[in-house]
Amino acid sequence: MPELPEVEVVRAGLEPAVVGATISGVEVLDARALTRHIGTPVDFASRLEGRAVGAAVRRGKFLWLALDDAGRASNAPAEGLIGHLGMSGQLLLRAPGAPRERHERVRIGIDHPDHGELAVVFADQRTFGSLAVDALIPTPDGAAGGRGSAAPLVASQAAHIARDPLDPAFDDAAFAANLARRSSAVKRVLLDQVVVSGIGNIYADEALWAARIHPETPASALSPRAVSRLLAEVRAVLHRALAEGGTSFDAQYVNVNGQAGYFAHSLNAYGRQGQPCARCGTPITRVAFTNRSSHFCPRCQRRRNSLTG
Repeated sequence: MPELPEVEVVRAGLEPAVVGATISGVEVLDARALTRHIGTPVDFASRLEGRAVGAAVRRGKFLWLALDDAGRASNAPAEGLIGHLGMSGQLLLRAPGAPRERHERVRIGIDHPDHGELAVVFADQRTFGSLAVDALIPTPDGAAGGRGSAAPLVASQAAHIARDPLDPAFDDAAFAANLARRSSAVKRVLLDQVVVSGIGNIYADEALWAARIHPETPASALSPRAVSRLLAEVRAVLHRALAEGGTSFDAQYVNVNGQAGYFAHSLNAYGRQGQPCARCGTPITRVAFTNRSSHFCPRCQRRRNSLTG
């Protein structure tokens, strides 16, 4: 599933092409792509056509395109086109009239004053992703709703998730206090999008490896120093992944131009079971974790009931 770096790469790729553009037409080829939309495919199209895009915004693994006020009632909330990529969703930029993508579900025509006509294509092999027209509501803390806009508005479908560690408004002290209250495994807490958003299995494993913390260590057992180290490594891993275009293991994750990210070549733990740890040479271990797997070094990341350093 695309995590923060992959979704941010898509957002940043869309931004120059869509901000300032007007939506000229919408084709819904598969209604399953609108499972998050309250309304019919006809309603979805009619609420988008003729409207301009003001910003491309991301919070965690959600992204949305903020829409202008045209086409909505004066007393209605601001709106955006929200997208979640699910397991295999792709948002691609294509020339108008370009051949259909394999697994194409929705095609949105746009007309940009500088770039001319383009098509934003939503393709999704496994159909777990979705698009919707959604209300933009005020953020409780008054800070920007997400990366890409200074407006204190967040898509209502993303309002329940926490800010991500790269968000300037992320509260480090609140995150530490949240961990201190939880006896669950620290990896489980990192994957809880209500605690911290944008981190999935790949980057949780990588950050825990970098911080030398066993994934099953109780979150409440981490000292303030260990929590600070973990948060610093989470941010470092996310920044490195962004610089390398995200992680691609197959053709399901690509950027808006259809290109794969190459952070998979820089992984130290995830997917490296049986290979030597880059620090100590001990083979990386893979164990079942809920419906996923955890990857860690059994020597560098020894399990402890408390972690003080």
